[in-house]
Amino acid sequence: MKYVIVLGDGMADRPLEELQGMTPLEYAKTPVMDQLAAAGEIGTVHTIPDGMSPGSDTANLSVLGYDPKIYYSGRSPLEALSIGVDMKKDDVSLRCNLVTLSEEEEHYEDRKILDHSSDEISTEDAAVLLEAVKKELETENYHFYTGTSYRHLLIWEKGSVINLVQPHDVLGQTVGQHLPKDDILREMMKKSYEILVSHPINLERKKQGLRPANSCWFWGAGTRPSLSSFEEKTGLKGAMVSAVDLLKGIAVGASMKNISVPGATGGLHTNYEGKAKAAVEALTRENCDFVYVHVEAPDEMGHQGSIEKKVQAIQFLDERVIGPIKQGLEEVGEAFRMLIMPDHPTPICIRTHTGDDVPYLLYDSSRIQEHTWKYNEKEAAESSHHIAKGCEMIDYLIQK
Repeated sequence: MKYVIVLGDGMADRPLEELQGMTPLEYAKTPVMDQLAAAGEIGTVHTIPDGMSPGSDTANLSVLGYDPKIYYSGRSPLEALSIGVDMKKDDVSLRCNLVTLSEEEEHYEDRKILDHSSDEISTEDAAVLLEAVKKELETENYHFYTGTSYRHLLIWEKGSVINLVQPHDVLGQTVGQHLPKDDILREMMKKSYEILVSHPINLERKKQGLRPANSCWFWGAGTRPSLSSFEEKTGLKGAMVSAVDLLKGIAVGASMKNISVPGATGGLHTNYEGKAKAAVEALTRENCDFVYVHVEAPDEMGHQGSIEKKVQAIQFLDERVIGPIKQGLEEVGEAFRMLIMPDHPTPICIRTHTGDDVPYLLYDSSRIQEHTWKYNEKEAAESSHHIAKGCEMIDYLIQK
């Protein structure tokens, strides 16, 4: 038996008037997921422990079987693992987003945060901009590292884990009230704007109708993580397919294999087919028992507040990832259990995460059922299946 989790990041949502009272998942054309749902099980699961922030970090740890209350030490340290940063015991890692701030205001504090991703800036452009910041702001205690797209890293030697605001939680708001209380971090953010606002790359982006990446934004502080081995915990040799450093970092910490897919970006126009192919090959040719396929696009479209693009991302996931994985495993005659779910909701109406229950779909190719339900939030909630602790979902998948 082979095992697959297909994780549509932020895919769950709330009913929208623009979609005749349906959610994007309910509205989207998802024939493959609906077929699997009719032959399998649907239900809900609570992925975010009560009292914890509803982030992709806590949620994905939970889905992989790691209780965030035990294993979570901050988001950025997990990303540091992916980048290959060897954190010391007293280092603090912070996520460094390249964001878009409004430019009309005179003072930095009066500017508004327009986009947490700077129009999903390319890694190539972002690396040049971060190098300019690094040249001016890096010191013996503060070190910048390039990640992927808008997602980068600041290591603060002998630092403090302090509360910092997630940029995607305050889109459209004035930044002054959300800046770090720490004087040095706050001044670094302000100086980064001065460095980046007139950078040639940003001037060119404006000419192309793209948002400039004109400021750093620090958040997600934490210390070096310590995860147990996924294989020792489950008995399964696992692999991760994701474009996002957070998920790659979790895989490094869990001693799972990371599979890089050319053209996988973490955006709407990622290499969906490449991810599906990599998953099938890992299970059928590379001796893996379990693959975790993470697709970031639904979450990004939720943060952008785009109904059309979130629906499109869900349809791409169905047609270009789930369908090919199912077909690929069936063609080689491999029995498999596939779990399809989001990590958390990212409702269009608020453009950020919530800790609400999410719908899951569990399909077993060796145990075909017959139902009339489809896979969406409403029907999953109406089912009799509910898992109260997300970190127990992995055992439910592998029938441990």
